[in-house]
Amino acid sequence: MKVVKFGGSSLASGEQIRKVFDIVMADSERKIVVVSAPGKRYADDIKVTDLLIQCAEAFLEDKASKELEVELVLQRYQIITDELSLTSDIVNQIKRNLLAALNRDQTDRAQYIEAVKACGEDGLAQLVAAYFSFRGAKAHYVNPREAGLIVTSEPGNAQVLPESFAHLNRLKERPGIIIFPGFFGYSQSGEVFTFSRSGSDITGSILANAIQADLYENFTDVDAVYSVNPNFVEEPKEIKELTYREMRELSYAGFTVFHDEALIPAFRAGIPVQVKNTNNPQAPGTRIVSTRENANGPVVGIASDNGFCSLYMSKYLMNREVGFGRKVLNILEDLKITYEHVPSGIDDMSVVLRQDQLNPEVEQEILTRLKQELAVDEVKIEYDLALLMVVGEGMRRNVGTTARASKALADAEVNIEMINQGSSEVSMMFGVKVIEEKRAVKALYEEFFVRSEYITLR
Repeated sequence: MKVVKFGGSSLASGEQIRKVFDIVMADSERKIVVVSAPGKRYADDIKVTDLLIQCAEAFLEDKASKELEVELVLQRYQIITDELSLTSDIVNQIKRNLLAALNRDQTDRAQYIEAVKACGEDGLAQLVAAYFSFRGAKAHYVNPREAGLIVTSEPGNAQVLPESFAHLNRLKERPGIIIFPGFFGYSQSGEVFTFSRSGSDITGSILANAIQADLYENFTDVDAVYSVNPNFVEEPKEIKELTYREMRELSYAGFTVFHDEALIPAFRAGIPVQVKNTNNPQAPGTRIVSTRENANGPVVGIASDNGFCSLYMSKYLMNREVGFGRKVLNILEDLKITYEHVPSGIDDMSVVLRQDQLNPEVEQEILTRLKQELAVDEVKIEYDLALLMVVGEGMRRNVGTTARASKALADAEVNIEMINQGSSEVSMMFGVKVIEEKRAVKALYEEFFVRSEYITLR
């Protein structure tokens, strides 16, 4: 039994949904189909989720354009319906549900937007189910509330509650193909709450865990997960197999195939994940597993992300001061600031932060408190950093990986601002200036994927 999830680009038009139908019907083990909201049809298009957010904000502000915003959303569904030769009954149902969400109580702004956002996936799941039935398949739409997908009351960051898995397990007893909307669930009080962006991946992972699926297939618009960002390197190598830990590290550091939390439910149940291409379903794709043979060298992938800053502080004999690190993090906690990494030495310490959490007032308060409360000798914030992540389970058993990476960056004349290796030894992080990000990634790729292959061939 398989759970199959299709992303927004796979569902953006009637032509794409026909491909989805053919893929699902080609394998009788594909029991549950999780759908996203319609994505972009072309580069400058707007995702339906973004249209819905604009729509919700227009209603909250009572803009004159609010009716037009509704029509823009409904047009997307009407076009798909026409392309699939379905009747307008399904669009009328989508319209009723959307208007019900838009005309609900607006007292809780965040909750209001949550309910409207969820209409994207919910409406398309109903449309896809109607199309499957139109084509003669035994398929039906299932709402997350009916199925028992219960989540925490955290707008945009809902977490599945443990009791959900027993409820959702009963889905495997239902006949036919289940079409299930991704991205949202219901709180214990019956309100809609969404997962983080790309949350349909999370829904698919939860359902795979709940029914103890043999495989979770995630269909997107690429043939496989690549070893590096294709925008940085032409024709990068495909990754045939990687572990959950490697995928999570790569996702955190900028890979866009999965949100870094998406696979946790599947991982906990030991369910393998197969990434495949809706537009080329014959391609083998990438398999994500608990463990794998490390036959492809120490590094499986290189990722990068930017928008970071480093809070650097130094103090003589810092290493002998009990509680110093805790006090630094307490100051950040007081200001509701999260941190990413904490590389340190005996007399200095850096805290890597997402810089969009700071503004001039917050920055000044951090600097003032560190000087007054911890009496640091020096403190400064360095902005516009990119973090490069070199990832691979094989690094734990391979000597010299750090030296190779450092030399590759030096040869490319990239200055390393910081280095940090995770305690799991699955990843190694380098901090560089944003303007050097692309050059640094290309240098690391050349070292671990091009030069290594050349040496092997010799």
